[in-house]
Amino acid sequence: MTATRDDNPPLDFDCLVFIGRFQPAHLGHLAVIHDALKRARQVIVLVGSAWQARSLRNPWRFKERHDMIRGCFDADDNARLEIEPLLDALYNDDVWVRDVQRKVRDIAAPRDGKLPRIGLIGASRGQSSYYLTLFPQWESVSVPLVEGISATSIRERLFRSTSSASDYLSTGAAHDLPPSVHQELLSFIQSDDYQSLREEQALLEQYRQAWSQAPYPPIFVTVNAVVVQSGHVLLVKRTAAPGKGLLALPGGFINPHERLLDACLRELRERLRLKVPEPVLKGSLQGQRLFDEPHRSWRGRTLAEAFYFALRPEQQLPRLKPVKGGDHARWVALADLEPESLFEDHFFIIQNFLGLPADFSGP
Repeated sequence: MTATRDDNPPLDFDCLVFIGRFQPAHLGHLAVIHDALKRARQVIVLVGSAWQARSLRNPWRFKERHDMIRGCFDADDNARLEIEPLLDALYNDDVWVRDVQRKVRDIAAPRDGKLPRIGLIGASRGQSSYYLTLFPQWESVSVPLVEGISATSIRERLFRSTSSASDYLSTGAAHDLPPSVHQELLSFIQSDDYQSLREEQALLEQYRQAWSQAPYPPIFVTVNAVVVQSGHVLLVKRTAAPGKGLLALPGGFINPHERLLDACLRELRERLRLKVPEPVLKGSLQGQRLFDEPHRSWRGRTLAEAFYFALRPEQQLPRLKPVKGGDHARWVALADLEPESLFEDHFFIIQNFLGLPADFSGP
């Protein structure tokens, strides 16, 4: 579908900014951008959760979502659209706000020597439109929500089963998706990436079924270790779904009668056989924090207590000897960390302790 516009739209703003994840881009998003093009000379679309590993919550990468959005507009409208990636900063709103400010500042050029009039546009919808309150220096433009369209429900239909995805795209998608996005998704469900995510969805359904008789929705508690020495961080490569092939922080579930720090040390000792004496590890503990973003884990509501160990610099990194059948451990240079190669929110956990830049600009 190609968006149309009025011949002489009232351009109230020099620039309107629309922030979303677009997983996938749907007719509700299109309505907001269409409204923004009527009101502003320039529209900046910031695509959140960029450079994230594929997951059931974030199945499409930035380039794919960029192309979805571009395909909905004609050449004239595309000339007025700027579509930029935006890395999350899950545990620091100030860092995320700074990144948005910088991107908008660099794109929104002054006109006739005057500062541009900038606004934020979005449909008011609970937590997903929370960002509208974070930029008091810009005007807020709220547009009506397109009822009955939800990216979450679209993803559920696509990944519940291959047959349900085919049925949905054959019969029900016209209500939710522009034709160009519809075509993108028809191709996507034929890909290996889709099949990998379908496997994760099947595992997730089994997981949920195992807890279906619990009197309350379960909340899980895990631990993670951020072990750093000489510019390297200790990571494991996951050998099974979810997140097969991704790098992750060492850690796992706590035992029923175990303290959190003891659980973390046990994981390092038993699963990685890290050749560092326990008293040395305890002496290098520099901080700990609870990470509780509601959507952080594939398993559902999962709290992670992370411990930051800063080992004394040495010429040789401590030896690792993973147990047979376990995840493969390795030391990774901090300069080589890429958000899209890390499991769940583990990049952001490392970022919290080490202060890694939030305005990542990888490929």
